[in-house]
Amino acid sequence: MPPVSGEAAQRRGMLLALASACAFGTNIVSAQIAGQAGLSGPVLVFYRVLIMLALIGLAAAALRASLAVARAERPAVLVFGVATALVGVAYLSSVSFVPVSVAAVIFYTFPVVIVVAEPLLTPAPFRADRLAVAVIAFLGIALVVGPDWRGLDPRGLALAALASVSAAVQFFAAAGCARVATVSKLFWSHVVILPVTVAILLLVGGFLPVTAFALAPIAVAVTFGGYLIGFVLQILALARVAPGPAGLAFCAEPVCAVLIAAVVLGERLGPLQYAGCALVVAALVTNVTLEHRRRSPAPA
Repeated sequence: MPPVSGEAAQRRGMLLALASACAFGTNIVSAQIAGQAGLSGPVLVFYRVLIMLALIGLAAAALRASLAVARAERPAVLVFGVATALVGVAYLSSVSFVPVSVAAVIFYTFPVVIVVAEPLLTPAPFRADRLAVAVIAFLGIALVVGPDWRGLDPRGLALAALASVSAAVQFFAAAGCARVATVSKLFWSHVVILPVTVAILLLVGGFLPVTAFALAPIAVAVTFGGYLIGFVLQILALARVAPGPAGLAFCAEPVCAVLIAAVVLGERLGPLQYAGCALVVAALVTNVTLEHRRRSPAPA
């Protein structure tokens, strides 16, 4: 459905972005558990794409929804699909070579990349306050994950950096196809993601049968469920909110991941991690407040 305009739609979009970030926050913890059981990132991405396509097909048939996309909007959908594939494969694969904390710090530079690139790629003006909020959020994330930079593998660093750049491209491409119907966007973006993932699996020789999920069934279920919910909410959010503020909302994702790890895995949080969580939350609140003030009309 086409994006809804107005302050209510913007507010709803920010809430959807935050909910999406929380859903995605389950992914990195469960993916790490699945990876320790022998299930690689590309394998998880491949099967979750198949599941998404099956669910979208059923939904389209039930709703009798058209999957047509206007010719002018097809390039944006194509770029969105490729970028989404690279985000999933690169980020989930990076943790096989570097600690999750290091991968997260590198990956979550993407909100800063979005804020810097937004004035160059869209009509939006450069906003120093938004950049300051992005930097504060990134510093909070660095405190939350507490990266250990010793003995790093260049492959992991490169994959995390690729995921960061791809995430920025994904946000801008999503804004470019905001008027495409949600079902069509979900379907065709995953049609693009599937061959990209297959090509990567062929290169690394990582195909595994479905029976391999028995190695970590709960972790696989959480990874798939978090992705399906998070991706749908992300699509809905990016049809309502510009890339800059939406990208900042996704800084909540690593905070959610760390809190989930503390509850599920029993990992203890130190004072710096709590301070980082508070810094990220403060940045998110500031971002929402600033966006609300920009949309509010000046008093007569």
